[in-house]
Amino acid sequence: MAARRRGSANVAVVLGVLLLCTLVAEAAVFNVGDRGGWSFNTNSWPTGKHFKAGDVLVFKYDATAHNVAVSAAGYKACAKPANGAKVYKSGADRVILARGTNYFICSIPGHCQSGMKIAVTAA
Repeated sequence: MAARRRGSANVAVVLGVLLLCTLVAEAAVFNVGDRGGWSFNTNSWPTGKHFKAGDVLVFKYDATAHNVAVSAAGYKACAKPANGAKVYKSGADRVILARGTNYFICSIPGHCQSGMKIAVTAA
């Protein structure tokens, strides 16, 4: 009886791993700003693109001049996000999209107002 339960558990684990691999394999990778990267006037970049939860956004930028902050409030007000907001600073950041609208800004003063902000909605 115990061997049968272990066999069922093993099958469940294998099926779970296969499902996860399928989901990861289907994820698309998008370079934010295309060849221009994450820079000024990027705010219209998502227009016409279709995103799914699990897709990956790659933000390429000069890390001495910019960053990527994940913040709905920061996006809406074009203001520095609250403490605790995730801020990427590597210059080659990979962010996995969550279902719903994902908001990104550069939190360096004046950059969001100059179009370094995007809202990406993932189905």
